[in-house]
Parts: sequence; C-alpha cells; structure tokens
Amino acid sequence: MTVSQVAAGTWQTVELVGREWERLTLVGRLRDPSVRLLTLTGPGGVGKSRLVRAVLPELAELFGAPSYADLSEAGSPAEAAAAAVRAAGSGGDRRLLVLDGCDHHGEALATAVAVLLHRDESLVVLATGQQPLRVYGERLLPVPPLPVPAPGDDPAELSEVASVELFVRRAREADPEFALTAENGRAVAELCGLLEGLPLALELAAGQLRLHSPYDLLDRLRRRGVTLGGGPFDAPERHRSLAALAAWSCRELEPTPWALLEQLACYPGGFTATTAERIAPADGVLDLLLDRGLVARLPAPPGQSRLTVPEPVRSYARAALADGGREQAALDRRTEECRRLLAAAEPRLAGAEQSRWLDTVQAEHVNVIATLDRLRERGEPEATAAVLLACRLPWLARGHLREGLARADRAAGEAVPEPVRARLLDLAGGFASALGDPVGAVRRQRAALALARPLGDRRLNGLLAARLGAALRRLDDPAGAEQALGPALETLESLGAAGAAVEAGTELARVLLDRGERPRAAGLIDRTVAAARRIGDGRALAGALAVLARTVEDPAAVGQALRECLRLYGAVGERTELPSVLEEFAFHLLRAAPVQQPRAAALLAAAGTLRDGLGAEPDGRRRAELEDALNGLRDRLRPHGFAVARAEGRRLSPAAAVAEALAAPDLSRRAAEPGPAGGQPLTARQLQVAMLVAEGLTNRQIAARLALSEWTVVNHVRQVMRRLGCASRVQVAWSIGRWS
Repeated sequence: MTVSQVAAGTWQTVELVGREWERLTLVGRLRDPSVRLLTLTGPGGVGKSRLVRAVLPELAELFGAPSYADLSEAGSPAEAAAAAVRAAGSGGDRRLLVLDGCDHHGEALATAVAVLLHRDESLVVLATGQQPLRVYGERLLPVPPLPVPAPGDDPAELSEVASVELFVRRAREADPEFALTAENGRAVAELCGLLEGLPLALELAAGQLRLHSPYDLLDRLRRRGVTLGGGPFDAPERHRSLAALAAWSCRELEPTPWALLEQLACYPGGFTATTAERIAPADGVLDLLLDRGLVARLPAPPGQSRLTVPEPVRSYARAALADGGREQAALDRRTEECRRLLAAAEPRLAGAEQSRWLDTVQAEHVNVIATLDRLRERGEPEATAAVLLACRLPWLARGHLREGLARADRAAGEAVPEPVRARLLDLAGGFASALGDPVGAVRRQRAALALARPLGDRRLNGLLAARLGAALRRLDDPAGAEQALGPALETLESLGAAGAAVEAGTELARVLLDRGERPRAAGLIDRTVAAARRIGDGRALAGALAVLARTVEDPAAVGQALRECLRLYGAVGERTELPSVLEEFAFHLLRAAPVQQPRAAALLAAAGTLRDGLGAEPDGRRRAELEDALNGLRDRLRPHGFAVARAEGRRLSPAAAVAEALAAPDLSRRAAEPGPAGGQPLTARQLQVAMLVAEGLTNRQIAARLALSEWTVVNHVRQVMRRLGCASRVQVAWSIGRWS
C-alpha cells in the first residue's frame, strides 16, 4: 500500500491543456464558504489528479499548505479511511484536505469523511474519484474527456481543439519533427475521436508515433482495439497502459453489473437506457455503472438520451468476453436487438412519426452496420437483406449512399430468393441514382423489374416501374420515363398504395415539366401534394412541394412552396435531397430578391459542400445552372464579397443551411404588407422591380432582367415610388434596404 501525505508546496508546476473552465470552477467553488466537500468525478485517465495538483498553489493561498493523501493504492477501505483521518490532522483555521483516488473504498471512506466534516467545521475536503462519495452536502464537479474535433484536415482549425492540442504536444515530445499538417490532419482528428478525448489515451497514443505514422496507428487501433501501453515508469501502475486503467476502473465490480457492462460493450454506436434495462432489468445496475464512469452519456438532441461504454473500458470488456468464450453469444444478442428495433421502425417511417423514427434509426447507424457484418459472418444472406431493405428510407434520407450502394450490390449477389434480389437491385438503383449515376441506376432498375415481372406482384411491379421511370428521367430520357411512370402510377393508385403513388406522381410531374407540359404537371402535382398531406409522409410531401414550386410563376408562391419544403426537410434531417432544394431556393432569391445575392451565394456553397460530403454529383442540367449562377454572383459581388459569402456557406451545417434559407425575407408576406413608411402594399412584380432599383439597375437593365418592355418597367417604378411615398430612386433604394 502506498498512502502518502505531502504538503502542496512539494508539487511541481503541472501543465494542463483544455481545462481552463474546470480550473476556474474548481477554485471558485472552494472559495465559497458553504462548500465543505467537493468531489471531482470522471472516468479513469481523464486527469482529475492532474487538475488537483495544478491548482494546489492557488489553493495554498486560500487555505495555507493543504494536506494531501493518495488513497489509490490503499489495500482496503479500512486502510483508506484510516489514512484520510491521519491526513486530516487536528482543528485550527480553515484548511483543506485533498483525498486523491477515492475509488473502490465505498462506505468505509465515506463514513470517515462524514465524521471528519461533522467534528471539524474548519475542514474542507477536496476528493477525486470515478463516483461520488455520497456524503450529505457533497458538491460534484464532473471532469469530462477533452472535446474532439469534427472530421476534417485543416491544421489551423484542428489545432484549436483541446484533444488535438494535447495530442500534438505529446507527439512532439516523442518525435520533435512531428507537425500537424493537411496530410495527417484527418488521421489525427480521427485518432482523437476514436480515443474519445481521454487525456491518458491521447498521451499514450502520441508516444506511439515514434514507431507508426498517424494513419498506421489509426488502422492498428481500429483492428486490434484500444489497448495502448508504454506509460512512464514513475506513473502509477494503472496509468502505464489503457488495459491497466480499465482493470482498475472495473475492480470489485459485482457479477450482475459486470455482465451488463460486457454486453453493452458490444454496442459500438451506443445504446439507450431502455436497451440496457431490457438486458439487465434489476434496479440500480445501470445507475451503478453510470456513477463509476463505466457508462457515459453521449451528446444527443433534446428529448433523446444515449449512453456508451467509453474507451478503454469497452476494449477491456470485449477482451474479457473473448477470453471467456462469451463474445459470440453477446454479439448475437446485440444483433437480435438491432433487428427487433428495425422491424419496429420500418412501418412507422412513412407516417406522422417519421421524424422520430428516422432519428431513432440514425442513432443506431453504427450498430446497424455491426449487425450487417455479424449476419454476413453467420452466413445469413436473407436476414442481411431484410436489415438492408429496412434501412432504405433512413439511409436515403440521411445520406448513407455509398455505404448503401456497396452493401446492396453485394447482398444482391448472394443466394437469396428472386423477390428479395429484385428488391435489393431496386435498393442499389436508388442509391446509384442519388449519387448521380443514372446509367448504373437504370441498369439495376431494369434488372430488378425483369426479376419481378414473372412473380405477378402488381404492387411491386408498379413500384419498380416507377423507380425505373425516375432513373430514366435522370438519364435524360423523358419519353421512356413517362412510358414507365404513367402506367405505374395508375396501377399504384388502383391498388391503394398511397405512399408509392405519391413517389410515382412526383416523378411523373418532374418528367412533364422537363417536357414543357406545365399545365399537366401542375394538375398532377396538386393531386400528389394533397395525397402526401393525407398520409402524413413529411419527406414525400417535401419532394412534391419542390416540384410544385416549379409549376407556379408567382415568386411569392414559389417561395412559399420552397420554404415549406425546407422546413419539412429540416424536420426529418434530410441530407440527400436537401442540396437541390437549397440550390432552387438560391435561384429563387436571385430572381425575386436580388439584394439577397450574398445569401444565395452562401446557400449554393452550403449545397455544394453537402453534395461533396455525400459523394453525389449533380446532373448535367443542374451543373450548367450552377455554373451560370456562380459566374453571375462572382461578377456582381466582386471577388472579395463572393469569397466571403462562399466561405460562410461552406461552414454551414445542413440544419444551419436550412435556417439560413428560411431567414431570407418572405415575399409572400412582404407583398401583402405596407412598406416601412406606411405606404400602400406592393405587388410581387412591383417588389421585384423595387429590389432591382435598390441594386442600382437602370430601367433598361431591369427590363432585360425581367423580360419586360422598358415602358412597363417605367410604370412599375412610378407605382413603387407612389406607394412607398418616395420622390427618387435613391429613396426607393433606401426604403427597400431598410425593409429587407
């Protein structure tokens, strides 16, 4: 047993990275006279002891020389309690007792601390441990792992993230020539994410750069699990390797919580409390793991809660499963749990609960991938296919396109029944189409339809024919697309397949628009929008509204349809179709509200960045539209303004891009409201003209832009000036500028 008591002044200066908030909070809490017991909690290796040692000089100014007792090596709870009593000494002025490493000493240590605080009102205790002492009046200060970066390779952005900063500092100590660069930045970012920002893990990994490049080290850790070693000999034994740290963290864990921990370690994407309670229904087991830092909360949207077994405990528990011959059964149990979830989600993905269930399936994405791999290992192609087919809508909506295409193609080549193979080929065709490969999509859809026709399933044949038609439209074959979509729509409507009919109707309306048959397209899409509203499928409704916006000429109506579409896509977390709608909205702004050119440039940049992330390509027609719009914006905004707007757009997340689009002035409202001077309302056309006047265009330029006669523009300008109460074009520009 190593239990020591030393004066704070004997500690040398301790370097901290990314702990400014915790340091200030710790000292601030201890300045409060009402705080008698403050416990730093957090997983092993997070740096609780280092944080305490770093603030000891400041605490000495408050309390004099604090007493320090390291209880981590105490042989028993009784020894730890006795050491705490010895270190506390006798009464006097307000003084501080630091109890470092209070783990595994339970009720005996907690009782001793409670007695000390009760007997000596001048005593303040600062403790560290993976879980609270559970003494009355105890205040907690959680010490979390360091923040990890988003995927990326920009050294300037990465170096601002605390986990990367710590990794780079320790890497330079191991290899003085190491530098964070654009070439290794992505690997360093992924290493920090894989190690979950745990400081000890980051330091041990950085030490391995003497032997491996960041990419090689990342590959080794992914293949072998996070089992780093090589810590300094003067460190406590539990800090010399992650395996030793995990063993320390799990010490004296009883069989029931240990069995639950082993099973939960098989969920690489985390799990819900409901899942954990279904595995181990006994009360308090999950709470115990949470208290000891063996289970941690994951960041989640409001209303959701997800948990995970953090590294290195996860790798340690998986190794114990493998050593004990229990791993295969645990993996099979996780597989069945995931299949049960997908079976429950699939029928709910196209109705009023669509958004919630899409979020649920997305949260389980990593576990779904693990389940697919497990089923393939077990040689169960039909079960693999069933899981893949259940993921169609979630993966299309959330942009898992390349993963979906590769897995669907592979599954279609396995020994599965013909109806299943047809659906898998159709699934692969949908992913190929979304990725901008219409040739590959048509090839797969034709093969799917050829397999399905002899089966006599009219609904399946109608659906596959509709999807073939959609692929033919993207291949720029409108005649073939209409030939496939028309009968398919009739079949699906006659069978009452409302969701599939909405999909087919939306695609047929697109074909009619491409062929210049606007009236037919308008009538069809009006029906389709109404049908989508009836079934409550938000994603399908959004797609139909995007087509509806192309059938109307009034700018206010166009904006209204696109806004509702964006709101719906934002609600369901859409990724695949979102870029095209952001682009349509940007084109709309350029036509109807030229003063919004910087916002349009930002939205086009956001759409492009999202497409790049998906690995998708726009079709030839859209590519030409984008090139024209960007060239015009580059000319009008000048190089600097264009570059600034584009840079801002590239930084927008999908949700932020939707919010940015919806923040643009709503023409449908402004056309019906008086101007800022209290004048008469402007019509949509007058508002267009007024905004072009505000941009500085002459009547002739406005006429050319809007395809009007110059005399018509003159009349519009006069009406704008009269309704806004303006005496000059400058006043119109000022008024519109304030209004927008």
